[in-house]
Amino acid sequence: MSVHCFPYQLYLVISEADCAGRNFLKVAEQAILGGVDIIQLREKNDSTDLFLKKAKQLLEITDKYGIPLIINDNIEVAEKVSSAGIHVGNSDTAPTYLRQIPLIKDKMIGYSVEHLIQLESEETAVSDYLGISPVFKTNTKTDTITEWGLEGIAKIRQLTEKPLVAIGSVHLKNAKAIIHAGADCLAVVSAICSAENPQKAAYELKNEILK
Repeated sequence: MSVHCFPYQLYLVISEADCAGRNFLKVAEQAILGGVDIIQLREKNDSTDLFLKKAKQLLEITDKYGIPLIINDNIEVAEKVSSAGIHVGNSDTAPTYLRQIPLIKDKMIGYSVEHLIQLESEETAVSDYLGISPVFKTNTKTDTITEWGLEGIAKIRQLTEKPLVAIGSVHLKNAKAIIHAGADCLAVVSAICSAENPQKAAYELKNEILK
Protein backbone atom coordinates (compact mmCIF):
# COMPACT_ATOMS: atom_id res chain seq x y z
CA MET A 1 0.00 0.00 0.00
CA SER A 2 1.14 3.50 -0.79
CA VAL A 3 1.53 5.63 2.30
CA HIS A 4 0.61 9.29 1.98
CA CYS A 5 0.39 11.88 4.68
CA PHE A 6 -2.91 13.75 4.59
CA PRO A 7 -2.35 17.33 5.71
CA TYR A 8 -5.43 18.68 3.94
CA GLN A 9 -8.24 20.39 5.82
CA LEU A 10 -10.55 21.92 3.21
CA TYR A 11 -11.44 19.76 0.21
CA LEU A 12 -13.42 21.14 -2.73
CA VAL A 13 -15.46 18.70 -4.81
CA ILE A 14 -16.32 20.52 -8.01
CA SER A 15 -18.14 19.98 -11.27
CA GLU A 16 -19.21 22.43 -13.93
CA ALA A 17 -22.88 21.82 -13.12
CA ASP A 18 -22.36 22.61 -9.43
CA CYS A 19 -21.12 26.08 -10.35
CA ALA A 20 -24.54 27.01 -11.73
CA GLY A 21 -23.47 28.67 -14.96
CA ARG A 22 -20.28 30.26 -13.66
CA ASN A 23 -16.86 29.33 -15.00
CA PHE A 24 -15.84 26.37 -12.84
CA LEU A 25 -12.16 27.14 -13.37
CA LYS A 26 -12.60 30.62 -11.91
CA VAL A 27 -14.58 29.21 -9.00
CA ALA A 28 -11.80 26.69 -8.34
CA GLU A 29 -9.09 29.36 -8.41
CA GLN A 30 -11.05 31.63 -6.08
CA ALA A 31 -11.58 28.70 -3.72
CA ILE A 32 -7.85 27.98 -3.65
CA LEU A 33 -7.12 31.62 -2.89
CA GLY A 34 -9.62 31.38 -0.03
CA GLY A 35 -8.00 28.35 1.55
CA VAL A 36 -9.02 25.15 -0.25
CA ASP A 37 -5.99 22.85 -0.20
CA ILE A 38 -7.16 19.85 -2.28
CA ILE A 39 -9.65 19.61 -5.17
CA GLN A 40 -11.60 16.72 -6.66
CA LEU A 41 -13.08 17.01 -10.15
CA ARG A 42 -16.32 15.03 -10.26
CA GLU A 43 -17.95 14.83 -13.68
CA LYS A 44 -20.08 11.68 -13.52
CA ASN A 45 -22.20 12.57 -16.54
CA ASP A 46 -19.46 13.69 -18.94
CA SER A 47 -17.89 11.61 -21.66
CA THR A 48 -14.31 10.64 -20.93
CA ASP A 49 -13.09 13.08 -23.60
CA LEU A 50 -14.95 16.01 -22.02
CA PHE A 51 -13.93 14.97 -18.51
CA LEU A 52 -10.30 14.82 -19.70
CA LYS A 53 -10.52 18.27 -21.27
CA LYS A 54 -11.84 19.79 -18.05
CA ALA A 55 -9.24 17.94 -15.98
CA LYS A 56 -6.39 19.31 -18.10
CA GLN A 57 -7.75 22.83 -17.72
CA LEU A 58 -8.18 22.47 -13.97
CA LEU A 59 -4.73 20.90 -13.60
CA GLU A 60 -3.14 24.10 -14.93
CA ILE A 61 -4.71 25.96 -12.01
CA THR A 62 -4.01 23.38 -9.32
CA ASP A 63 -0.39 23.03 -10.48
CA LYS A 64 0.00 26.81 -10.39
CA TYR A 65 -0.84 26.82 -6.67
CA GLY A 66 0.64 23.45 -5.73
CA ILE A 67 -2.78 21.97 -4.94
CA PRO A 68 -3.40 18.22 -5.44
CA LEU A 69 -5.99 17.34 -8.08
CA ILE A 70 -8.08 14.24 -7.42
CA ILE A 71 -10.12 12.63 -10.19
CA ASN A 72 -13.45 11.03 -9.36
CA ASP A 73 -13.65 7.40 -10.53
CA ASN A 74 -12.16 7.68 -14.02
CA ILE A 75 -8.97 5.72 -14.43
CA GLU A 76 -8.27 6.95 -17.96
CA VAL A 77 -8.54 10.61 -16.98
CA ALA A 78 -6.45 10.09 -13.84
CA GLU A 79 -3.73 8.37 -15.88
CA LYS A 80 -3.67 10.89 -18.71
CA VAL A 81 -3.40 13.98 -16.51
CA SER A 82 -1.19 12.21 -13.95
CA SER A 83 -3.46 13.43 -11.17
CA ALA A 84 -2.39 13.33 -7.54
CA GLY A 85 -5.01 10.71 -6.91
CA ILE A 86 -8.39 9.16 -7.58
CA HIS A 87 -11.51 8.94 -5.45
CA VAL A 88 -14.03 6.11 -5.65
CA GLY A 89 -17.33 5.30 -4.03
CA ASN A 90 -18.92 2.15 -2.73
CA SER A 91 -20.16 1.08 -6.19
CA ASP A 92 -17.20 2.43 -8.20
CA THR A 93 -13.88 0.85 -9.13
CA ALA A 94 -12.45 -1.01 -6.14
CA PRO A 95 -9.35 0.46 -4.45
CA THR A 96 -7.73 -3.00 -4.47
CA TYR A 97 -8.05 -3.02 -8.26
CA LEU A 98 -6.64 0.50 -8.50
CA ARG A 99 -3.56 -0.60 -6.53
CA GLN A 100 -2.78 -3.03 -9.35
CA ILE A 101 -2.70 -0.39 -12.10
CA PRO A 102 0.88 0.79 -12.78
CA LEU A 103 0.07 4.49 -13.26
CA ILE A 104 -2.42 4.59 -10.37
CA LYS A 105 -1.06 2.25 -7.69
CA ASP A 106 1.19 4.83 -6.03
CA LYS A 107 -1.33 7.67 -6.24
CA MET A 108 -3.53 8.88 -3.41
CA ILE A 109 -6.69 6.78 -3.28
CA GLY A 110 -9.82 7.96 -1.49
CA TYR A 111 -12.71 5.64 -0.71
CA SER A 112 -16.22 6.66 0.35
CA VAL A 113 -17.66 4.81 3.33
CA GLU A 114 -21.43 4.39 3.49
CA HIS A 115 -21.63 1.37 5.83
CA LEU A 116 -19.65 0.42 8.93
CA ILE A 117 -18.88 -3.01 7.50
CA GLN A 118 -16.68 -1.30 4.91
CA LEU A 119 -14.19 -0.41 7.63
CA GLU A 120 -13.28 -4.09 7.90
CA SER A 121 -12.66 -4.52 4.19
CA GLU A 122 -9.46 -4.77 2.18
CA GLU A 123 -10.73 -1.80 0.13
CA THR A 124 -10.48 0.41 3.21
CA ALA A 125 -7.12 -1.08 4.15
CA VAL A 126 -5.49 -0.08 0.85
CA SER A 127 -7.05 3.41 0.73
CA ASP A 128 -5.23 6.54 1.87
CA TYR A 129 -8.27 8.37 3.23
CA LEU A 130 -11.96 7.67 3.78
CA GLY A 131 -14.81 9.84 2.62
CA ILE A 132 -17.59 9.83 5.22
CA SER A 133 -20.52 10.16 2.87
CA PRO A 134 -22.89 11.78 3.48
CA VAL A 135 -22.63 13.33 6.92
CA PHE A 136 -26.01 14.94 6.35
CA LYS A 137 -28.46 14.47 3.50
CA THR A 138 -27.65 16.58 0.47
CA ASN A 139 -28.91 17.15 -3.05
CA THR A 140 -25.44 16.45 -4.46
CA LYS A 141 -25.34 12.94 -2.97
CA THR A 142 -28.64 11.35 -4.04
CA ASP A 143 -27.24 7.85 -4.62
CA THR A 144 -26.71 7.04 -0.95
CA ILE A 145 -29.17 6.17 1.81
CA THR A 146 -27.01 6.56 4.89
CA GLU A 147 -26.81 9.78 6.86
CA TRP A 148 -23.92 9.42 9.27
CA GLY A 149 -24.51 12.47 11.42
CA LEU A 150 -22.06 13.59 14.09
CA GLU A 151 -22.48 10.36 16.06
CA GLY A 152 -21.58 8.35 12.97
CA ILE A 153 -18.34 10.29 12.48
CA ALA A 154 -17.44 9.75 16.13
CA LYS A 155 -18.13 6.01 15.78
CA ILE A 156 -15.96 5.71 12.66
CA ARG A 157 -13.21 7.69 14.37
CA GLN A 158 -13.12 5.07 17.12
CA LEU A 159 -12.77 2.25 14.59
CA THR A 160 -10.06 3.53 12.26
CA GLU A 161 -6.95 5.68 12.21
CA LYS A 162 -7.41 6.51 8.51
CA PRO A 163 -7.84 10.21 7.69
CA LEU A 164 -11.55 11.03 7.55
CA VAL A 165 -12.99 13.46 5.00
CA ALA A 166 -16.55 14.49 5.81
CA ILE A 167 -18.91 15.38 2.97
CA GLY A 168 -22.62 16.06 2.73
CA SER A 169 -24.28 19.38 3.61
CA VAL A 170 -21.10 20.65 5.21
CA HIS A 171 -21.23 24.41 5.74
CA LEU A 172 -19.99 27.19 7.98
CA LYS A 173 -22.50 26.59 10.78
CA ASN A 174 -21.72 22.90 11.27
CA ALA A 175 -18.03 22.85 10.31
CA LYS A 176 -16.69 23.08 13.85
CA ALA A 177 -19.01 20.35 15.14
CA ILE A 178 -17.97 17.97 12.36
CA ILE A 179 -14.27 18.48 13.11
CA HIS A 180 -14.89 18.01 16.84
CA ALA A 181 -16.74 14.77 16.07
CA GLY A 182 -13.55 13.36 14.56
CA ALA A 183 -13.25 14.42 10.92
CA ASP A 184 -9.78 15.45 9.74
CA CYS A 185 -10.97 17.36 6.68
CA LEU A 186 -14.16 18.96 5.38
CA ALA A 187 -15.26 18.35 1.79
CA VAL A 188 -17.66 20.87 0.36
CA VAL A 189 -19.59 21.34 -2.85
CA SER A 190 -22.44 23.84 -2.62
CA ALA A 191 -20.98 25.83 0.29
CA ILE A 192 -18.31 27.09 -2.11
CA CYS A 193 -19.55 26.36 -5.65
CA SER A 194 -22.90 28.06 -5.04
CA ALA A 195 -21.53 30.88 -2.91
CA GLU A 196 -21.79 34.44 -4.18
CA ASN A 197 -18.11 34.86 -3.31
CA PRO A 198 -16.31 31.47 -3.44
CA GLN A 199 -13.06 32.94 -2.12
CA LYS A 200 -14.75 34.43 0.92
CA ALA A 201 -16.74 31.23 1.52
CA ALA A 202 -13.55 29.14 1.44
CA TYR A 203 -11.74 31.61 3.69
CA GLU A 204 -14.49 31.52 6.31
CA LEU A 205 -14.66 27.71 6.25
CA LYS A 206 -10.89 27.37 6.58
CA ASN A 207 -10.84 29.80 9.51
CA GLU A 208 -13.60 27.83 11.22
CA ILE A 209 -11.54 24.64 10.85
CA LEU A 210 -8.40 26.32 12.17
CA LYS A 211 -10.23 27.51 15.28
